[in-house]
Amino acid sequence: MTATDRTLPLFHHADYAPPLPPGHRFPMSKYALLLPELAAAGQQVALHAPDLMPVEWLHAVHDPAYVDAVIAAAVPPAVERRIGFPVTPAVARRTRLVAGGTHGAALHALAYGWAANGAGGSHHAGPDGGAGYCVTNDLAIAANRLVTEGQARCILIVDCDVHQGDGTARIMAGRADIITLSIHADKNFPTRKAQSHHDIALPDGTGDADYLAALEPALAALLARHRPQLVLHQAGVDPHRDDRLGRLALSDAGLAAREALVARAVQRAGAALAVTLGGGYGDDPAVIARRHAAAIRASWQAWCAGEDAIAARNRGE
Repeated sequence: MTATDRTLPLFHHADYAPPLPPGHRFPMSKYALLLPELAAAGQQVALHAPDLMPVEWLHAVHDPAYVDAVIAAAVPPAVERRIGFPVTPAVARRTRLVAGGTHGAALHALAYGWAANGAGGSHHAGPDGGAGYCVTNDLAIAANRLVTEGQARCILIVDCDVHQGDGTARIMAGRADIITLSIHADKNFPTRKAQSHHDIALPDGTGDADYLAALEPALAALLARHRPQLVLHQAGVDPHRDDRLGRLALSDAGLAAREALVARAVQRAGAALAVTLGGGYGDDPAVIARRHAAAIRASWQAWCAGEDAIAARNRGE
């Protein structure tokens, strides 16, 4: 049985794609287009509905006054400009659903090995609030809750977005139970970088081979050193050479190879893997959704292939 024949576990909700002002540059509709793109690729999907993340878990990693303003859809205009779009009641609901989806995918992965959230990876939101199209940080919220409730002793956040995961780095600074790895374009947003536990800053135009050669040993070293039970993967497709906001030069094949590399490394380390979409930008949201679908499928295919290899070895084949 191939990975396409197996049902890919995906947390998703129709409210992941609330309306934005007409002509807005953020491709919010890509989240609604993900499911049709997976179907067009022939991928069977097992849909899971996310729970709304309780507000107290947002308070645990963000300024409570900011969180309360988000929930009330009363974020000051200056903060909305930093985020990049208005925080409407629908956007406020979305941020809690997405955090719930990342948490749900993580719990599913801890139970069964692998799962994905059909949104998430909102890595620019920091302790004081949102930024860069990120209202709250689902990665940090989910990881903090999982560790606090004893679901995992240690979590590694692997951020492969073209932009540094600065918000996640600032939230998790000084922690030994939630480790952050960010591989990103050095000269891209944000201008002022934070300090992750491990940063890989790449020059403009970095292509497939050099990107993978930089990522593989760093990931292997962190997995060996910290032995996490869970990896939360921010699988942004904006390192693609055609991305509107990227400065790197990965091909379609390079993105797929990156996802396979992460999945194989995590599986070999005996950890679970939960994948979030991350960034991806362009004039045609369907093209971006197709890249996200391909990335998720590449991770799932590599995970299934690893499971098959383990089963074959256990059978003595």
